[in-house]
Amino acid sequence: MIKIAITKGRIEKQVCKLLQEANYDMEPVFNKDRELLIKTKDGIEMIFGKANDVVTFLEHGIVDVGFVGKDTLDDSDFEDYYELLDLKIGKCYFAVAAYPEYRNRKYVRRKRIASKYPKVAKSYFAKKQEDVEIIKLEGSVELGPIVGISDAIVDIVETGSTLKANGLEVIEKISDISTRMIVNKVSLKFKKDEIFDLVNKLEAVTGEEKC
Repeated sequence: MIKIAITKGRIEKQVCKLLQEANYDMEPVFNKDRELLIKTKDGIEMIFGKANDVVTFLEHGIVDVGFVGKDTLDDSDFEDYYELLDLKIGKCYFAVAAYPEYRNRKYVRRKRIASKYPKVAKSYFAKKQEDVEIIKLEGSVELGPIVGISDAIVDIVETGSTLKANGLEVIEKISDISTRMIVNKVSLKFKKDEIFDLVNKLEAVTGEEKC
């Protein structure tokens, strides 16, 4: 049996649709009510949780496979996994955003950058050799420049409509984001055939190759 953890919400719907296209039995999933653990006729056990929990389940060997956004992986300290497939769904990107005047403004102090993803923000500005102050916000990070707690933000951008509605714009794109299939290293050793069978079937319906 392969145990899989999937991020609840949009990723769950998109991944389960791909699994159905790959001829896996998704009927119990599509007909579930509030169940968080589902077993299918294919010998797959599926659990659904928040993105960070999917990584935690994989880290502790609770599941063999996880489906999670690249944004969660990039901001996590857990690196002991294999990334086997980019599903090319849930596409968006990390970006620096601010008011237009940010581009030409001269700063006599460290820039203040607000983000839900402090590791991503810190890494990006470190590569640019800029010493900035990172401020973590959990809610609407766009409020950072609006209320004056930050000069810019690092956040996920999909359509850019929220930025535009608040007078902000993308200053620089950082990296692309999409849904990834990650695997516990120990599981790959003992369930190699089953896991690569899953990878091959998903490749067939997505047209993507292994990472």
